[in-house]
Amino acid sequence: MAEIEEAEMKRSLTLTGVTVNAMALIAAKLWGNSQLAIKTFGWDFLWSSRWDPNGGKFGALPFIYGTCVTSAIALLIAVPLGVASAIFLAEMAPPKLSNLLTFLIELLAAVPSVIYGLMGIFVLLPLIRSYLVPPLKGAFGFLPLFQGSFYGVSFLSAGLVLAVMIVPFIVSVSRDVLLAVPAEQREEALAVGATKWETT
Repeated sequence: MAEIEEAEMKRSLTLTGVTVNAMALIAAKLWGNSQLAIKTFGWDFLWSSRWDPNGGKFGALPFIYGTCVTSAIALLIAVPLGVASAIFLAEMAPPKLSNLLTFLIELLAAVPSVIYGLMGIFVLLPLIRSYLVPPLKGAFGFLPLFQGSFYGVSFLSAGLVLAVMIVPFIVSVSRDVLLAVPAEQREEALAVGATKWETT
């Protein structure tokens, strides 16, 4: 038994070393290939919002800010929804229903992001403009996120499309993690008087 554990430990350390080395090589390659851009634009590129193609001055701050805001909106929506769905599929749903829904969710995870983007533009944006924005403006109009005219393309729209895109991944990974818990631990929790929800 000790020999098996030792072999597993060696294999784990080897895989960890390969992963760390691969990441170091990627970082070195990125650093080497980015030297021309760093010399040309400097580090101001990261925190400048100036965008002047004629003058050769470019700043990435608006793009970084937009990425952070849309990612935060998507995570606020997708994480609770995905984890709750995973709990239902792993703990509550009958096995046949769980397997069917898991198959469908994994199919959604295989859809290319371009398709989600097109569906967001042509299906989701009109729905947001007509049914979601008016009540949100009425309730949260004092916040900067909900002020001004809404034309469709916004942080909220991008966050919603991104949330729809990442929910299948969150559900799939969370379900696998919940199912990886040994059955003995569940039985032990139930045996000492925990309810089904407490065990979950």
